[in-house]
Amino acid sequence: MYDVWKNALAEIEQKISPANFSTWFQDTSLISTKNGNVRIGVKNTFFVKQLRNRYLDIIKTALENNNVVINTIDFEVQTSSKVKPRSREITKTDIDLKSHVKNYAKTLKTESSRQTGLNKKYTLDSFVVGSNNDLAVSVAKSIIDSPGSRYNPFFLYGGPGLGKTHLVQAIGNELLRRNPNFKIFYTPIAHFYSDFIDAIQNGKGREFSRKFEKLDCLIIDDFQFIVGKEKSQEEFFNIFNDLYQLNKQIIVTSDRLPSQIKTVDERLATRLTWAGAFDLQLPKFEDKCAILKAKAELMGAEIEDEAIEYLAENVNTNIRDLEGELSSLLVMSEVRGLTPLELIENGSIYVNKTSKLRPTSPKQVVEKVAKFYNLPVKEMCGKSRVAHIKNARQVAMFLLSKELSLSTNKIASEVGVKDHTTVMHGIKKIEKDLKLNFTLRDEIESIKEKIYG
Repeated sequence: MYDVWKNALAEIEQKISPANFSTWFQDTSLISTKNGNVRIGVKNTFFVKQLRNRYLDIIKTALENNNVVINTIDFEVQTSSKVKPRSREITKTDIDLKSHVKNYAKTLKTESSRQTGLNKKYTLDSFVVGSNNDLAVSVAKSIIDSPGSRYNPFFLYGGPGLGKTHLVQAIGNELLRRNPNFKIFYTPIAHFYSDFIDAIQNGKGREFSRKFEKLDCLIIDDFQFIVGKEKSQEEFFNIFNDLYQLNKQIIVTSDRLPSQIKTVDERLATRLTWAGAFDLQLPKFEDKCAILKAKAELMGAEIEDEAIEYLAENVNTNIRDLEGELSSLLVMSEVRGLTPLELIENGSIYVNKTSKLRPTSPKQVVEKVAKFYNLPVKEMCGKSRVAHIKNARQVAMFLLSKELSLSTNKIASEVGVKDHTTVMHGIKKIEKDLKLNFTLRDEIESIKEKIYG
């Protein structure tokens, strides 16, 4: 069964674009062909609709070419033990949010907000749970149930626009809702540093420290910006120790692990991950669909499934950009009197505005990667198994796939490897490394800047 579907997929890959093949067929499976009733496993209902409407004939032909007798073809959503992304339950208060936007600025100026630093709009109800963040959300709920115990400190990391600030402020807001007397303070590390310097210059260093002594929960955001600030690190180290000894909850966010932040004191880096480190990853296609549906409902807006799928497929940066494109689409829909799908179909909207034009050729990508790693193209695309050369070659594979959507066979010919399986392994290796290796992330971003510069 596996070989039949593998062969059918190889045939399908030759008939459609690499991007569409990767999006719609990568995680499919052939469940059964008994009595000519073909059953194909897919990830969710979005895939059922797309495969049936757009690719049914191609699938049928590919299976018949592999000696499968077909009477009917059905698609089944495969369940798994993993938490599936879902739209969270939207309350009436949430639905009314759109009509209260103008009054929202006043709400943020309440005495509570000034004392805690929290923004009331960040709640768990408006945070969409998916496969990219379900573990971090589970830990957040555990903290809310028992602050200062098992997950203390809670270190949350991930790239920009993935919801770190939302999640940690949601923890603070829920703790405060359950216990209004709970003393919480949220601050970006840049504000912590600025306030500390002001206090020292004005001879109020002790007063600065005292405001943290009676806290029940301290939330520090964007910790990566503490780089090179030795005195503020020392002050934070002391505050951390004092709160930790009293079993007070400490929450810290960063775009990378403490050990990957240059000049951060080793003792502090170690303490921040005593209870582990939890990351938010880029959302997958189905996660993005769930996020878009939830945000549209929150705004009280109607949007077709096809329009949601279009945004999810084309916005590949982060959740912040995804929500921004949704807002732009809904505003334009209201202004022009057309549905979101009508705007997309007639070419009236262009998503992912922040992305650059594609490179002009695979050769350009290969040359830029080789130059970045200070390697001759011939050497990088040769047979060398030396670690740094092999890594550069795999980065080139990754960028050719992600930036140009080339097939694995085409990539193999561009980087001088024998077959597509080597390319698949190389791409997966880089994807895996990107989850924890922030140096590699920076390198790839630098290469992309040079490609598009």
